[in-house]
Amino acid sequence: MSVGRVLVVDDDPQIRRVMKVTLTGQGYEVTAAMTGEAALQLLRERAFDLVLLDMNMPGVGGLETCRVIRAGSEIAIIMLTVRDTEADKVAALDAGADDFVTKPFNTPELLARMRAALRRSPWASTASTPLVLGDLVVDFAARRVVRSGQETRLTPKELDVLRYLAAHGNTVVTHRELLQAVWGPDYGDEVDYLRVIVNQLRKKIEPTPSEPRHLLTEPWVGYRLSVPPQADEPTLRKS
Repeated sequence: MSVGRVLVVDDDPQIRRVMKVTLTGQGYEVTAAMTGEAALQLLRERAFDLVLLDMNMPGVGGLETCRVIRAGSEIAIIMLTVRDTEADKVAALDAGADDFVTKPFNTPELLARMRAALRRSPWASTASTPLVLGDLVVDFAARRVVRSGQETRLTPKELDVLRYLAAHGNTVVTHRELLQAVWGPDYGDEVDYLRVIVNQLRKKIEPTPSEPRHLLTEPWVGYRLSVPPQADEPTLRKS
């Protein structure tokens, strides 16, 4: 029985062969593509659960391929690259990737990150009522933000982070708790991931991202989403 359908996209034939043998041995159904263009065509023709996508490819590169995939799909995406720099991580997450793995990679680590990308937390898979923050409406079910009539789409990770903060509204959520809730138990120290997602979220939900009013930073601790009282919540009256 297959544990998942994986599309491996890499212009290196040896990487494609090794990945296919390794992942097939772990119970995955594996399809390989050598270009971004071929990957996009396969995604139009078949259903996959996860894409392992090389960042540096000729033609349509990995980042652009990721953006095109993410514009129309919530499929799990892990970017692969030979460079382990913060700039590459930022670029991958900005493009909508769920995770980032450096070549040459450790097979157990890659498999763990694949499982984490494929796994949805129980709270993240349930429908949520829209979140209203002034003139901003976050529709979690539709994965979109509407502010002053302007609509913006959220990536899956942006949605998960915002949903978790909304579920703990007006409460400080530590970096570690948020990382482990959204990415999994092995991600408690990947603060760079959060920084990128929070910066992207602020561009979408804050009138002035550099002076946030909703998604607030608690220095050295974590983040807090400032949520106004809902209509059905009791309010205190002055006597």
